[in-house]
Amino acid sequence: MHLPATSVEDIDLAIRVSGLEKSYGAVRAVRGLDLEVSRGEIFAILGPNGAGKTTTIEILEGYRTRDRGEVSVLGVDPGTHRRDLKARIGIVPQSASSDPFLTVEETLQMYAGYYRTPRSVDELLRLVGLEEKRSSRVQRLSGGQQRRLDVAIALVGDPELLFLDEPTTGFDPSARHEAWSVVRSLAQLGKTVILTTHYMDEAQHLADRVAVVAAGRVVALGTPDTLGARDVSMADIRFRHDITAVPSSFEPASDDSGYVHVRATDVTRTLYELTRWALEHDVELEGLQVLRPTLEDVYLRLVADAEGATT
Repeated sequence: MHLPATSVEDIDLAIRVSGLEKSYGAVRAVRGLDLEVSRGEIFAILGPNGAGKTTTIEILEGYRTRDRGEVSVLGVDPGTHRRDLKARIGIVPQSASSDPFLTVEETLQMYAGYYRTPRSVDELLRLVGLEEKRSSRVQRLSGGQQRRLDVAIALVGDPELLFLDEPTTGFDPSARHEAWSVVRSLAQLGKTVILTTHYMDEAQHLADRVAVVAAGRVVALGTPDTLGARDVSMADIRFRHDITAVPSSFEPASDDSGYVHVRATDVTRTLYELTRWALEHDVELEGLQVLRPTLEDVYLRLVADAEGATT
């Protein structure tokens, strides 16, 4: 097997994309997308339908050709070295396709037969927490257990990089948290995980970094807490009280639910001044809360701005 030499700058990168473009006739699905993913991180890609994220993922997996741009996945070009890359990546599709009449153990044994040096079935069952379901038929697994099996199948060949496509779509809260625990365990194994999801709380809980893709480009990149400058955005301090009694220096505003709102850039100082005033005047700040824009708030704003710029 002859692989192209890996540059020094790619050693710590699992994925590097520069100027990626892909069109379907007159439709430009991907428009000069740039992206870098470090080895060992959980990286979430968010975006509305039609944003170009599915096309991008399929190009990274080697299942779709690109029109322009440079792409490196684990140091190789997936467009020209798909066969070499296939043994080094694992893919967990949105829909499961396991034989419902096989047992969990039989399913893993079948997939293990496709690899020269697969992980042992016992190890896979332990990694995904399905030891007690070894002899259960696939059709009898819960949604969360089915997802664990999907991940185990993707891990059979001991891949370096895993793609998880909408891993918890349609799950109840309990099953979602089961799936999340499996994803976190992958990071502990040193795997790189690319996660696509429509759930903002999923990205918040799992991802080291998040990219928002809209109109065929990456429009924002950062940690879940800093994406779109969430961490430094204007905060909303709110509490229940008679607005006429709140000093005008706080520039208070009220809403229909009886809350007084105070906007703040320096939250610590504003809270100090507000609580000092409350203590001095024996005022109870009922329901006191400090609210910043949620990840969903930021996501919706970024997507709207990007789509508005292309119309």
